[in-house]
Amino acid sequence: MATSHGKGGLVKVGTATVLETTGWSLTETAETVDDTAHGDDWRTHLVGQKSWTASVTANLDTADSTGQGALTVGASVTLKLYPDGADAGDREYTGTATVTSVSPNNANDALNTISFECQGNGALTTGAVSAG
Repeated sequence: MATSHGKGGLVKVGTATVLETTGWSLTETAETVDDTAHGDDWRTHLVGQKSWTASVTANLDTADSTGQGALTVGASVTLKLYPDGADAGDREYTGTATVTSVSPNNANDALNTISFECQGNGALTTGAVSAG
């Protein structure tokens, strides 16, 4: 099994790289509906609808108008998440998402940071970066 280090991670909005990212997380979920009947010894369920959310953290870069600047509250964006870079064959998660929150952070003894929360709008695609 191949493993990688988080330092190679990358986030894009469309084709623009989001500058100064420090981390991202992705959560995929599936709703379930209990279909256990009287007399069953074990609970059973049916799978319902699926959804996904993503969080991105970065050092604040006010000059990044096409990456950080595109992630505004309410914006619909094509979000691309890469665990280990965007070279051909690297894993890529892609989907359309709505930016649901933007949280700039400021502390006296730290870099200015910003975090973004996104709600998937439709399917999330998991694949490999294509050559070219």
